[in-house]
Amino acid sequence: MSLNPFSIDDWQAIRLSLQVALIATAGSLPFGIAVAWLLARRDFWGKWLIETLINLPLVLPPVVTGYLLLVAFGRQGWIGKSLDRWFGLQIVFTWKAAALASAAMAFPFMVRSIRLAFSGVDVKLEQAARTLGARPLDAFATITLPLARDGIIAGCVLAFARSIGEFGATIMISGSIPGETRTIPLEIYGCWNRPGAPNKPGGWF
Repeated sequence: MSLNPFSIDDWQAIRLSLQVALIATAGSLPFGIAVAWLLARRDFWGKWLIETLINLPLVLPPVVTGYLLLVAFGRQGWIGKSLDRWFGLQIVFTWKAAALASAAMAFPFMVRSIRLAFSGVDVKLEQAARTLGARPLDAFATITLPLARDGIIAGCVLAFARSIGEFGATIMISGSIPGETRTIPLEIYGCWNRPGAPNKPGGWF
């Protein structure tokens, strides 16, 4: 009897899930910081629209978000066609699509956490740095980011956790290809639908 409770497919799904979650989180972080700072520190016309678009994945069913990504990044989509024509890059039905779906679903959680962190930083500290000769980018890097560090870390943890558990949008844009796009949730779903699975004749229960 094997002491290893996981099959080769299970280990592949675990490895792929970690890879997808790490890339989705790291790739989203610069955009998350920029958008969170913009929403926390600037008032402008159309701000409500940006907030609505960012939080849309929280209210839409994940499969709808995945469908919209599929329409945009498919080979005939307005983004996917350009990527294919200019760079020979295909996104859909690859692990890159799984990372894209995870990033889209996790982005609102990241932005919310980082935005709250930026809102808690005293603007007067940044102004003091500016009076001492610091440029805006220098003040941001040496004052704002360090003081908002805990919120940024929390946003990354939330995004990573959400990416690990992403299912609906992922299966729409990447499918469920063993060893290529089948992450942990997709592997569990695949096991559930195999003959002999729970709640089926001859199943586990």
